[in-house]
Amino acid sequence: MGFMPPLTVADALSKIHKKAWVLPAIQREFVWNPDQIRTLFDSLMRGYPVGSFLLWGLEKEQVGKFTFYDFLTDYHELKAPYAPKANVPKGADVIAVLDGQQRLTALNVGLYGSYAEKLPGKWMTNPDAYPRKRLYLNIISEHGDEDLGMSYDLQFLTDSEAAADVDGVRPWFKVADILDLGNSGPAIMSQLLTRGVTDPAYQEAAFAAINQLYDGIRNQQVINAYQEESQDPDRVLDIFVRVNSGGTKLSNSDLLLSMATNQWQELDAREEVRSLVAELANGPGQFKFSKDLVLKTGLMLTEAADFQFKISNFTQENMSRLEKGWEEIRASLLRAARLLASFGLSGRTLTADSVVIPVAYYLHAHGHGEKYLTASAHAADRAAVRTWVLRSLLKRGIWGSGLDTLLRHIQTVIRDATVGSFPIAAIESVMAARGKAITFSAEEIDDLLELQYGKPRTFAALAILYPGLDLSQQFHEDHIFPKSRLSRSALTKSGVSRDQLEEYLNRVNGLPNLQLLAGIPNAEKGAQWPWEWMNGNHFVSAAAREQYRTQNDLDLLPEDLFGFIRFYDERKQRLARRLSALLDGGQQNLVSAAL
Repeated sequence: MGFMPPLTVADALSKIHKKAWVLPAIQREFVWNPDQIRTLFDSLMRGYPVGSFLLWGLEKEQVGKFTFYDFLTDYHELKAPYAPKANVPKGADVIAVLDGQQRLTALNVGLYGSYAEKLPGKWMTNPDAYPRKRLYLNIISEHGDEDLGMSYDLQFLTDSEAAADVDGVRPWFKVADILDLGNSGPAIMSQLLTRGVTDPAYQEAAFAAINQLYDGIRNQQVINAYQEESQDPDRVLDIFVRVNSGGTKLSNSDLLLSMATNQWQELDAREEVRSLVAELANGPGQFKFSKDLVLKTGLMLTEAADFQFKISNFTQENMSRLEKGWEEIRASLLRAARLLASFGLSGRTLTADSVVIPVAYYLHAHGHGEKYLTASAHAADRAAVRTWVLRSLLKRGIWGSGLDTLLRHIQTVIRDATVGSFPIAAIESVMAARGKAITFSAEEIDDLLELQYGKPRTFAALAILYPGLDLSQQFHEDHIFPKSRLSRSALTKSGVSRDQLEEYLNRVNGLPNLQLLAGIPNAEKGAQWPWEWMNGNHFVSAAAREQYRTQNDLDLLPEDLFGFIRFYDERKQRLARRLSALLDGGQQNLVSAAL
C-alpha cells in the first residue's frame, strides 16, 4: 500500500470520466441524498478536508476476472438509481475505488450530472414527478442552510428555477460551469456582469464565492488516497470490510451478495436471496437460515471449485452459473427444509443450520423432486438421511470449525455415489477421516442422558430414542411429570420431605422426564399427572394406549408422585441401554429403528 500524490477534485473526476478509476462490484449503490452533496461542496469551498480515499490497483491480468461499474453521473430515483457497468478496455490496468465511492459519486453528480428524486405528493407514474435538478451556487446570498451548518447557499434546482431574476440579477451560478471558467479575475468579473451583479456592495461577496468554488474544485489538492497494490482479492475484500465497517465488522455475505446482484443479468440476486430466506422462515419448520447459508448452498450446488466466502469465488463465471441454476437451488433448499421439518426439526430445535446444505445438495445432485418427501418407495432413504442428520446434531463439534472442508468432502462422496440412495456409510467414513466421526463413547452417552429441557440437542436425542413417532406433525418436548407439579412449593404441599426435595428438583427437567408429544395432545395434557393422562380418552383404543405406553417407556410409571425418583432412574437406565445400542451399534441400527 502506498500514498499517492494528492489530486484536485477536477483531476480525480477526470480520471473517472476517462475510465481510469472504476468501482468494484463489491461496492453498494449510491445512497447519499441532496443535502449530503450540498454539504460536501460547502466543505470544499470552506477549505475543509474531505477525508482520505482507498484505491486498489489491478494489473491487466486480473481485470478480466471481475465486474466493474462506472460512477453514477445523472441520478434518477426511478429510472437510474444505480451505476452502469463499466466498459473497461481490454489489456488495460484499472484502479478500483474501495473507499470513497459515496463522496466521489456526490462530487461527480454535483459537477457533471444531475439529481432527480420524486416530488412529494406526485404519483410514481407521473413523468413530471422527477424533475431533473443540477447543483447551483447563490453568489449573492450571505448565508447557507443554517440547519445543515452551511456557509454557502448551494441548492439543487431545475434549469428554469435557476434562470429566475431577483431584481434584475441572476444569482444562481451552475457549479458545473466552474470547470470551464478561466483562471483569472477578469473571467470571474465577466460572469458577474453577465448576471447583472453590478452593485459594488454585492460584487465583492459574489466574486469571493465563485473564487472559493474555483479554488476548492480546481486548485486545492484535497483528494488524498492510498493505493493497495496486492493482487490477492481476498486481502482486498478484508481491507474493504474493515475500512467500511466503522468499527462494526460488516457481513462478508452482504458484500458478496452485492457482487452477485451487480453481476446477475435477469434476476435481482439481493431480492431473490432475501425472498428465499423469508420463505424458509415462514414455511414448515420456520427455519431462520441466513443469507450466508443460502449463498454457500448456491456455490455448492453449482459445483463451484470453492465455496468459501472469498471474493475470488464470486467471479463472473460462478455468478452466471448461480443465476442460471437459481430456480433449482431455491427448490432444493426449500425441499431440504421440508424434509428436515418432517423429521420434527424446526428453527428452534435445529442446532446446526449447516446440516441443510449437504441435504439440499443430495436432493439436487440425485434429482429428487417433491415425490421424494412422501413416496413410500423412498421411505428407507429418508430414514437414512434422518439418522445421519440427527446423529450429526447430537455429536459435538461436527458443524463447527472446518465447515468448508467438511462440506467439500461430503459433496464429493454424494456426487460420486453410484447407488441411488443416500450414501450414509461413505459419508460417515469420509467424515471420520477428517476428525468428524459420528461415534459416541460411553462418556458421551452419559453426557446425552444429562440433557435438559429446551436445551440444544435435547430434541435430537428424543427423536433418536423414539424413532417410531411421526414427527411430520408438530411435536413438543413435554415433561412427563408436569413441571408445575414439581416446583418446590408444590412438592412441599404434596408431602415430599425436605430431605428429598433437591432430588426431585434436580430431575424435573432431565431427559428421563421428557417425551415428545404432538402439539394438541400436549395442550390437552396440561398439568395432569401422567397416569391420569394415560387413562384418559386420548387414545382410540386400549391397544393404542398400551402401544404408546410401551413405545415411550411409560410402562415404568408409578401410581403416585412418591415413585417419581424410582421412575426417573429406571427410565434413565433404559434410555442409556437404548442409546448405546442405537449409537454404538452404528447407523444401520438407527435406520432400521426409524422404518
